[in-house]
Amino acid sequence: MNNYFSIQDIDSLPGWVEEAIAIKKNPLSHKTLGKDKTIGLLFFNPSLRTRLSTQKAALNLGMNVMVMNFTGEGWSLEYGDGTIMDQGNSEHIREAAQVVSQYCDVLGVRAFAKLEDRDDDYSEKVLHGFINHASIPVINMESATRHPLQALTDAITISEYKKTDKPKVVLSWAPHPKALPQAVANSFVEMMQRMDADFVITHPVGFELASQITKQVPIDYNQENALKDADFVYVKNWSAYQEYGKVIDNDLSWKITNKKMKLTNDAKFMHCLPVRRNVVVDDAVLDSKNSIVIEQANNRTYAAQLVLKKILEKS
Repeated sequence: MNNYFSIQDIDSLPGWVEEAIAIKKNPLSHKTLGKDKTIGLLFFNPSLRTRLSTQKAALNLGMNVMVMNFTGEGWSLEYGDGTIMDQGNSEHIREAAQVVSQYCDVLGVRAFAKLEDRDDDYSEKVLHGFINHASIPVINMESATRHPLQALTDAITISEYKKTDKPKVVLSWAPHPKALPQAVANSFVEMMQRMDADFVITHPVGFELASQITKQVPIDYNQENALKDADFVYVKNWSAYQEYGKVIDNDLSWKITNKKMKLTNDAKFMHCLPVRRNVVVDDAVLDSKNSIVIEQANNRTYAAQLVLKKILEKS
């Protein structure tokens, strides 16, 4: 594995989950693997869990860490070939990626969807720009359409908490005051298609994710029906795919409540965080014993550490 762009870069999800859980039991077991190696983390968007967990993972492996926030520190980048750069962008991805490759051994990049042009976002020009022009491995720390570190985290978390070999897992859309990208939902769906689970997606009509991602996954437009007998309830907002980037319906009745959770099989509640309390989910659910969002966030370190370990072992 040279790059970690999507969940498809995992050769065996069960094997990776097993290895991540072993790392969690002894995080410093490969402390010298990254000795004298440097990871550069480039952030085009805000972060809390991704930044800190990836830094912690690198430190656990003995790596040096450099962080740069392009929101205020870096030159604005141009990605198009043959562009006459007489406007706002000061540096081309071709030079930027090659320069960073001289300073680092591994690169992590975080760049969200702009939610203005679907084709532009789904082209993944930022991540692909670095992958195409860098000479070092690149890790996707959330791109316009994917969040594979979060998806691997979710696989680890479900595996730790499942009580049956084939649990029922529900991905539910939730209301949100602004349009959000589809990256987390996309990667969660791709990950669940590789797990042995009874998986269903539930959302209002019009919020279908890309069909090339959901494929044959069942979609239930009745949230309460979908939640029946669920073992895990994963909640996330995403804006419309067909009417791209739009909030076509902000139905507050889709908020997760204690009453809805009682329809489940004593399900664990999951969310990638940050979460808007009493908009996406009620306090009573988020603060309940069945909420595993903090444990889920803790697993972000071991997902990142496993990805880094795989890359370092091949370098």
